[in-house]
Amino acid sequence: MKLLVTRPMTEAATRAINARFDATYLPDRPLTPAEAQQAMREFEVILPTLRDAFSAEAFAGAKPGDLRCKLLANFGVGYNHIDIDAARAAGIAVSNTPGAVTDATADIAMTLLLMSARRASEGEHLVRSGNWDGWYPTQLLGSHVTGKTVGIIGMGRIGKAIAARCHLGFGMRVVFHNRSTVSSLDIRARQMPSLIETLQAADFAIVAVPGGAGTHHLIGADELAALGPRGHLVNISRGDVVDEAALIAALQSGSIAGAGLDVYEQEPQVPQALRALWNVSLLPHLGTAAEEVRTAMGLRALDNLIDHLDGQPPRDLVT
Repeated sequence: MKLLVTRPMTEAATRAINARFDATYLPDRPLTPAEAQQAMREFEVILPTLRDAFSAEAFAGAKPGDLRCKLLANFGVGYNHIDIDAARAAGIAVSNTPGAVTDATADIAMTLLLMSARRASEGEHLVRSGNWDGWYPTQLLGSHVTGKTVGIIGMGRIGKAIAARCHLGFGMRVVFHNRSTVSSLDIRARQMPSLIETLQAADFAIVAVPGGAGTHHLIGADELAALGPRGHLVNISRGDVVDEAALIAALQSGSIAGAGLDVYEQEPQVPQALRALWNVSLLPHLGTAAEEVRTAMGLRALDNLIDHLDGQPPRDLVT
């Protein structure tokens, strides 16, 4: 079975994929909608990644039977780069890799929380610029983390992993907002009645919700005002979950104390106004950037491909 892998994989994942499929690998460049459609015409199964544009445009104009593809085995948990309704209408299944990314993404959330709280980006810049003139008692005073309250927005797998790190590692109180009632938690945490109340109660807010139309601009000006001038926002979900213009305004005015971002609304473009601020820590989508994790993601995508090869529904089917 011919497989298209849209980006280079780790060596271990590549070996495993090649052992089961006749695989073609593309250079490290995202597919345009036209290229995505052409790929679906040529390959029965495709392993796409985050920025490949399997949008409505990619499916437009294709008649029944035109597209050879039967499965998009997405490399990653998020799949908002794939138009699920258009894929379903074309008879194409979509799978993802949920379990493989949980701990690594939670670790990045904690990295950004600590960076924002302790003004680490600003401090590193001071040292690298050659302008640091030595230690003194009031230099770069940030916020203590231990014993503070964290508000987690989205208590799925990743949210729960973040909550455990905050509570068990830093003695933080945990409050959270989730669309449905969450009962199975291994730590003490309080589900709040609303998003605004969660933010009002939090010293640090971490956004860990799925992307998509239902969470677009979930965090805007009103939510940032609720977090308040001593609060910090961390986003490791999808860039458009946070209204970037509202966040920039809040950081510029001091309406919130700081932020830590691993994702952006128009990724990879990051507004100059955001890059110019030192009360925000900016990472280049490093959430799963560990070799073991990226290999595990590739192997999980391979599991879904093998399920299809064996005539079974993919184990991580999303549509």
